[in-house]
Amino acid sequence: MSNDGNKKQFWKRNAAKVPGSIQHVYGAQHPPFDPLLHANLIKAGNRLPPATPGKPKKATTFQEFESITSDAWDVGDDDDELLAMAAQNLNIDVVMETANKVIENHSKQQEKQREEDTQEEVAEDEEEDEEDEEDRSSPYTDAGEHAALHRQRSLPHRPPLIPLVARMADQNTSGTPAMTEREASRLDKFKQLLAGPNTDLEELRKLSWSGIPRQVRPITWKLLSGYLPANAERRESVLQRKRQEYFGFIQQYYDSRNDEHHQDTYRQIHIDIPRMSPESLVLQPKVTEIFERILFIWAIRHPASGYVQGINDLVTPFFVVYVFEYIEEEVENFDVSSLQEEALRNIEADSFWCMSKLLDGIQDNYTFAQPGIQRKVKALEELVSRIDESVHRHMQQYEVEYLQFAFRWMNNLLMRELPLRCTIRLWDTYQAEPEGFSHFHLYVCAAFLVRWRKEILEERDFQGLMILLQNLPTMHWGNEEVSVLLAEAYRLKFAFADAPNHYKR
Repeated sequence: MSNDGNKKQFWKRNAAKVPGSIQHVYGAQHPPFDPLLHANLIKAGNRLPPATPGKPKKATTFQEFESITSDAWDVGDDDDELLAMAAQNLNIDVVMETANKVIENHSKQQEKQREEDTQEEVAEDEEEDEEDEEDRSSPYTDAGEHAALHRQRSLPHRPPLIPLVARMADQNTSGTPAMTEREASRLDKFKQLLAGPNTDLEELRKLSWSGIPRQVRPITWKLLSGYLPANAERRESVLQRKRQEYFGFIQQYYDSRNDEHHQDTYRQIHIDIPRMSPESLVLQPKVTEIFERILFIWAIRHPASGYVQGINDLVTPFFVVYVFEYIEEEVENFDVSSLQEEALRNIEADSFWCMSKLLDGIQDNYTFAQPGIQRKVKALEELVSRIDESVHRHMQQYEVEYLQFAFRWMNNLLMRELPLRCTIRLWDTYQAEPEGFSHFHLYVCAAFLVRWRKEILEERDFQGLMILLQNLPTMHWGNEEVSVLLAEAYRLKFAFADAPNHYKR
């Protein structure tokens, strides 16, 4: 290392801030550090306490968990201290106990699942015995039919395929449910409302709150987001103008993605897209190319925030919904590149403008230090302390900070916690609600947290709570679960939205 005092060490240099540059995002496990909130967690010394012989104390709170771990940035920039830090040995006993705890919890869950499966098999065997007895007592039983029935019963049960995007009916029971009379009636109401010369947006919001039929969801989302005008005669001209404007941005800005000022932004976008879901969709080369253009152009046109990790997830629902304007089958098995070029251009431009409309209402979530998210997480904590004190005190007892798990809920609008089909149903209501993405989302998060009350109270340490809250079991959720969640969120909004002082005791 150079001894020249006039030269700064390379890691101390301040990088120049340029429009569209990347703002670092701290996820659920690494939230922004607030000295006021975490003053009691600042350690008096920088060095780790020496390992004591014997069995180490079990880490049940975040403070204890922190005390047995180290952060390289706490040591300082001095080379000797960095070398000393690197020379320290890990406390193997603590590492093994933490790993064994995770394995033990997982084993208990597996054992519980096996017991439930065994009970189901016993019940099925009893039913089979009863049916076999009936077959033997009948003189008309055909031996071939009986053998075929026995083979069918011996096959393992396969759950029905749940499509990527939910239809009007609940997807928990059938992959392609037939439309009920009520659903057909609702679809007719949507079509009548949309067919008029001037669409009544207030009536459309009321009708959309309980879910939008797949057939009319694309145009309904465009109207509710403000992308299309209510006047039917103006819609086609507005669409043509906005699509041309978007591809004008492509011609003007996209070639600059490899310039010095923008290459970091483009590189981060390029890295983040393969991490998105569903993989069967976003890993298609044509889809990746479209997403890169949408996100890069948005970042260039919004230098106050630039591109932030989490924004990439917000493109997917719009893209999937607008693809359904051109196809009938489910999108997870569809090759997007088989669409005509004009259709792909329309989908890309429409997705860009609708995502931009959404982000206009929550842009303070993505500006420097992300103040919008921090305010919402604090409001969530105050709200949960009022509606379910037991859950709130339980997390306080084990020192689980709301920012450690709810940051991702706000940053990604619950997209990492729910299947895409549920996200699209959720966004039907968000589009219908005034300030749905910025305000109503808070109450949805509160209802979502309290929904797992039983599971939260069963966890008895910091690690178990964090593992649960970051891996909530929603894989098989459908419209029914989302509707219940939204109903509870609306009840909370009705009770608290117009009385903010009720948040506090």
